[in-house]
Amino acid sequence: MPGDRDPAVSFVVPAQEETTYLSSTLSSVRDQATDREYETVVVVGGRCDGTAEIAREHGARVYRQAGRGIGDARHLGAEHACGDWLAFVDADTALDSAYLDAMLAHVEREGLDAASSRCRMTGPRRAKLMEWMINHLFPRLDRPILPGFNFFVRAETYRAAGGFPDVPNEDTAFSRRLGRTAETGYCPGVLVESSGRRVATAGLTGTLYHYLRLDWGRVRADY
Repeated sequence: MPGDRDPAVSFVVPAQEETTYLSSTLSSVRDQATDREYETVVVVGGRCDGTAEIAREHGARVYRQAGRGIGDARHLGAEHACGDWLAFVDADTALDSAYLDAMLAHVEREGLDAASSRCRMTGPRRAKLMEWMINHLFPRLDRPILPGFNFFVRAETYRAAGGFPDVPNEDTAFSRRLGRTAETGYCPGVLVESSGRRVATAGLTGTLYHYLRLDWGRVRADY
């Protein structure tokens, strides 16, 4: 629970114009069923639309992003975080109440420096393909991709690896770099629910094209 002692975990939430989803996300962070200390850091980008006010109402420390890009926002939040572990969560992702304790138990039991968990994608049925890829394909890679909306990492490991780069597909780039020197993996429990809003808006083909284009940008940036 949030308190005055040094936190075991810092939740880092990038939020650009997220008045629709952010309250639900931060409520799920607030309602963690744990006796451990934790904090919430929200990094706000984009126009002033009430996102920062929502974050403060939920007890988060708020920082405004001067740069651009979600990798930059995640990294800014990490620089201000005090926890031994960093839990990067997107502003449209809700956590199971057991998330914090389950993730800590998993990384300690498996000897991992970073992990994600299985997820549930909301929205249209075609979003289930994205869910399947995350739950069944990403964990089987030699260096598992840990999606940015659910990225749990030891703070000292994060900083030693240089943190999220400000490049397209920053979570894939950082996962691949981290996997060279650290033990990473997946918790088998479904511990988060993330929005399939991109699939609902752009369709499955448009969404896949979007991420392929981002990944080409990552490759061109030599990540």
